[in-house]
Amino acid sequence: MNTILPDVSLTDEAARPGPLAWVGMQGIDLPVTVAERNYRREVDARVDMHVDLPAPHAKGIHMSRLYRLLDELDASVPLSPSAVAALPQAMLDSHRDCGSGRARLRLGFDLLVRRRALVTEGLAGWKRYPVRVETALIDGARHCRLQVVVGYSSTCPCSAALSRHLVAQCFIDEFASQQSLDAATVSAWLRDHATLATPHSQRSEAQVAVDVDCGADSFEIMGLIDSVEHALETPLQTAVKRADEQAFAALNGQNLMFVEDAARRIQTRLDDYIGTHVHVRHLESLHPHDAVAWTAAPRSAQFDGSY
Repeated sequence: MNTILPDVSLTDEAARPGPLAWVGMQGIDLPVTVAERNYRREVDARVDMHVDLPAPHAKGIHMSRLYRLLDELDASVPLSPSAVAALPQAMLDSHRDCGSGRARLRLGFDLLVRRRALVTEGLAGWKRYPVRVETALIDGARHCRLQVVVGYSSTCPCSAALSRHLVAQCFIDEFASQQSLDAATVSAWLRDHATLATPHSQRSEAQVAVDVDCGADSFEIMGLIDSVEHALETPLQTAVKRADEQAFAALNGQNLMFVEDAARRIQTRLDDYIGTHVHVRHLESLHPHDAVAWTAAPRSAQFDGSY
């Protein structure tokens, strides 16, 4: 027996009429393949999909129609802006009967990258980079955006200056009465006393977003990650031996930075990108709160991080 099942989203009206800015689904599981610059890996993504519902009496949208459209992102085909940016139009086409005129989609996943140690030959480990891809169709205009989160180390310039001042003062107190000192004596004193005071450092985080050409064949995720790490020069390490830890300490000492310095470093490195947005956060070891800074070039309002 052929039975037509009821569809209340079409036959019923809203009990309390009113338009809705966005309606959809959040946290859909989806495998995708990232392939670029000698990197290829299938990753587990989480997808959010939304359309607007301007018709005040419409009971609801058709969630299953949106869900089925994700099959167009074939897991065996590398993720690209052109493939992702085509979906909002398909989302709207599937909801003509709802009067929807805006659509947006977000994919979030972690990229695992093999990173070599600073000094030790053959030593490496895996590092995680959270990635978010967003696309939207608003008033007939397509938008596409890439965001990455990069961990790094930051050493406070102020505490470094105060530490140097204290060590220098202790050195003067120790040797003020002596007319001359040989290098061996100075070296021995520094070896034992140079850490009378140490600057505070902390694990830090840069969240960087850029606009992407919706017709491009690649997001160039690794290119953006590498640009951020090269700008900061103190990326978090994976596997280390003592020589690598010493090299990391040297990098921190040569790249003292406030959050303001970090944000400006990254923004300067992103001159070739458009619609850039940089948010840096230093998880303070001196305070129970974080230090933060932002920089932003003009960007699309729908990518405001509010959903």
